[in-house]
Amino acid sequence: MESLLIGSFHRPSIPVPAEFSPLKTSSHAIVRVLKCKAWKRPKKHYSSSMKLQRQYITQEHVGGSDLSTIAADKKLKGRFLVHASSEHPLESQPSKSPWDSVNDAVDAFYRFSRPHTIIGTALSIISVSLLAVEKFSDFSPLFFTGVLEAIVAALFMNIYIVGLNQLSDIEIDKVNKPYLPLASGEYSVQTGVIVVSSFAILSFWLGWIVGSWPLFWALFISFVLGTAYSINLPLLRWKRFAVVAAMCIFAVRAVIVQIAFYLHIQTYVYKRAAVLSRPLIFATAFMSFFSVVIALFKDIPDIVGDKIFGIQSFTVRLGQERVFWICIGLLEMAYLVAIVVGAASSNTWSKYFTILGHSALALLLWTRAKSVDFSSKAAITSFYMFIWKLFYAEYLLIPLVR
Repeated sequence: MESLLIGSFHRPSIPVPAEFSPLKTSSHAIVRVLKCKAWKRPKKHYSSSMKLQRQYITQEHVGGSDLSTIAADKKLKGRFLVHASSEHPLESQPSKSPWDSVNDAVDAFYRFSRPHTIIGTALSIISVSLLAVEKFSDFSPLFFTGVLEAIVAALFMNIYIVGLNQLSDIEIDKVNKPYLPLASGEYSVQTGVIVVSSFAILSFWLGWIVGSWPLFWALFISFVLGTAYSINLPLLRWKRFAVVAAMCIFAVRAVIVQIAFYLHIQTYVYKRAAVLSRPLIFATAFMSFFSVVIALFKDIPDIVGDKIFGIQSFTVRLGQERVFWICIGLLEMAYLVAIVVGAASSNTWSKYFTILGHSALALLLWTRAKSVDFSSKAAITSFYMFIWKLFYAEYLLIPLVR
């Protein structure tokens, strides 16, 4: 079979790996095309074959594994097959319907926007906005308009931040998250730049025309910290440093979201004095624990790519299992504090909801944590998404703390 590829030339002394042979296919048409091309340009195919052999043999191992060899193998194989058939198409490819194109575009944007962060942002704003409600009549059209303005502006900024992070981490994401549009090639860098720039502009524009200073400053500080966290410029790209990276996430998720959006409703919508209530203080304190946990845990599934590209996360420095149990300990401590706060409440229904709700979440967390397989990236990633579900659940409980 290999003689068809190299024509009348002798078989090379170095054996060609089976994976690189473009003739390992069930299609006889490809064999005929390659045979035809081999007789016309045998030298070109011979040199291509030898080039593939050399590249295969000289691939370096990364971290004691054959990841780079496998990646190069697949990449080169794909390119070689495409090149072999590009000049002689065997059959026309079916064109996509407009509906399929739209569906693909929506799916790519969905993955680009990192939906778990979108849900978390929306829920957190709704939850802390409810903390400003003192009586039933506060549920007015003005309240719902104010909440909607805050959610839309914050989601636009959220997409800017996660999009910029993907633009800055394309090579890392090819290892850690190859399903993201920029890493997979579905989005070009130019497309990514246009998307993130557009959403940043839209966020600031909406924040400005609303006229709420707490909302505008929340967007501005999030923009500054999100940019400094990701962008690869001198003195920036703070994600390289574990403590600074954790502080960025802590500042946005624990402080800005709770206080700024509460003040947006309290001072801009209701025109009341800026008072830090007991439930708001509890929410800020609890989410301080949760934000640190998310900042630490998000790097646990990404340890391979972070090691390769020199990201000194806590997981790289301390190890996956150790950081995992630190996160579990912090969350269990936060749940214990919440139970104590609930027990001290003078409101009967709030006391029961707070104690029972946080006890159930603490038990669920511990039960799930004991079953995690640390040798499986899929299992660790699944648990990380479970942490986000606990994050959502907490924002359902926070408005009940009184």
